[in-house]
Amino acid sequence: MEQFLSTETIIIELLVIVSIVAIAVRRLRIPYTVALVVVGLVITFQSTIKFELTPEMIMALFVPPLIFEAAFHLNIQELRRNYAAILLLAVPGVVITMLIVAGTMALGINLSLPMALLFGALMSATDPVAVVVLFRSLGVPKRLAVLIEGESLFNDGTAVVLFNLVLTAVLTSQYNLFAGMWNFLIVSFGGIAVGLAVGWVISQVIARVDNYLIETTLTTILAFGSYLLADRLGVSGILAVLIAGLVTSNTSQQSMSPTSRIVIFNFWEYTTFLSNSILFLLIGLQVNITTLVNAWQPILWAVLAVFVARCVVVYGLCWVGKRVAEPIPMSWQHILNWGDLRGAISLALALSLPVALGAQADLLQTMAFGVVLFTLLVQSTTMAPLVKRLKIITRNDAQLEYELNHARLTALRSADSRLDRLHNDGMLSSLTRDKLKHGITEQASLLAEQVRGQLLADPTLEAEELETGWRELLRAQRSALLSLRHDGVITDETFDLLASEVDAQLSEGYAAQPVKTETRTQFIEVPISDSSDAVGKSISELDIPRSAVLVSIQRGDEVIIPHGDTVLHTRDIITLLCEREAIPEVKHALNNSKVDDKLT
Repeated sequence: MEQFLSTETIIIELLVIVSIVAIAVRRLRIPYTVALVVVGLVITFQSTIKFELTPEMIMALFVPPLIFEAAFHLNIQELRRNYAAILLLAVPGVVITMLIVAGTMALGINLSLPMALLFGALMSATDPVAVVVLFRSLGVPKRLAVLIEGESLFNDGTAVVLFNLVLTAVLTSQYNLFAGMWNFLIVSFGGIAVGLAVGWVISQVIARVDNYLIETTLTTILAFGSYLLADRLGVSGILAVLIAGLVTSNTSQQSMSPTSRIVIFNFWEYTTFLSNSILFLLIGLQVNITTLVNAWQPILWAVLAVFVARCVVVYGLCWVGKRVAEPIPMSWQHILNWGDLRGAISLALALSLPVALGAQADLLQTMAFGVVLFTLLVQSTTMAPLVKRLKIITRNDAQLEYELNHARLTALRSADSRLDRLHNDGMLSSLTRDKLKHGITEQASLLAEQVRGQLLADPTLEAEELETGWRELLRAQRSALLSLRHDGVITDETFDLLASEVDAQLSEGYAAQPVKTETRTQFIEVPISDSSDAVGKSISELDIPRSAVLVSIQRGDEVIIPHGDTVLHTRDIITLLCEREAIPEVKHALNNSKVDDKLT
């Protein structure tokens, strides 16, 4: 009983500290995870909190919700568009990082090659939590955020598998490259298979349940159960959670009611907040500052090795990748490089080093703590100025003004609805209601006109609203179909048929819907010349008439389905469907005069 109360007291103390830090960082405007680590370091000297942070606890309790939430919220469409670049950075990138870090540490501090490879493997896992939170607040391009989040997800799975293989080789003194590669494939694809199977089963159950409490419980079972099952089978639990989250996100969200989506999203947002908060606070409590100071030279070498490896991976693989994937702008490459933080996964791997490694295990753990602290205290805190200096923030003054006016208008409409409810409930007289309503109505009318003007002036804003509205309308239709099936109005077969039609439209998006025109239309093919101003621009940056629909882009032997962030290359041939009257405007927007018309 006393042990239970002691644990309970520690948890309450941690939650109190977490709450205080969360409130404080809103005023100080510093990354939340950084503040938690610093607070943990400070209270280490005077706090009586003693909490053993084991690798099993991190991997089985803290990591699954972090991986699952990130995968569950990842935009599947964006992930598909950028899968080549993400996998290139996450798989070969991890191996290259391990080799460069290992070579640097072996030469720099005379670390034995097996220990250097082990350190390189555990330092390959990234954890850009602070960067992702910053991106959401700054409004960086969606594709850049997806690249960082997607790489981190697949990177973690690859790094954990690689670390376990290297650790096994070190402990058994059996270094067989082909056997290691075979085990890597078995563990990786085994984890992926478990994630696919469990994710599909849970998704099918969720699709047939219309109860947010049960659906939330099922996602919880999925997050922790997929990890434990994969771990029990001897395959990658991290990859299992990752794939399970992606499968559920892709199939279940469309079948969930709006209420279920809100509840589940809020639940996992809170779960990850709590996991991250306690984890980073405990990291600060675990660090022995004296040991870190005494090991400043190995830590400096480790920081240098990780930074050099990241430079080679980002700039080198992005240069190679532009031949197989959409090019990544140089300014984005700088962000990918500097945003390469280390955190929970690296520390969990460092803490899992067996005592059989002796003093060398302590050295690897100390260097790992040092690198994590450097990335959190230096790289994380300087990311915002770097993003602004590179001028990659997509939200301009006009968009910010639109957000403010839109929020004010929404608040006024909510107040107006509340006013009517108070009057209907008898709490306000008609006279008082009318006096208050007059002022609200006038303000709302002015703001509505401003919002309308801003939407007309910025096609990007209008397109985003149309996409959001379109998806919500389709989800409302699917929710209605769920209710009809639940009430027995339609059969399962009818539901499956109608739901598949809605799902197809959801996967395509509003931009893929046919545009109705009152005049005759033409297919036109526009080659992009070397001198065209459109070269290097994304589709969303082109001033193309709304009535013109981009059908495809011919790039050599490849046919590309265009999206808003698709970048045009020299000698691309763009196929469009547009009204005859709009052809000159389309040609002007693409800065091209050579047009081959095909009448429809």
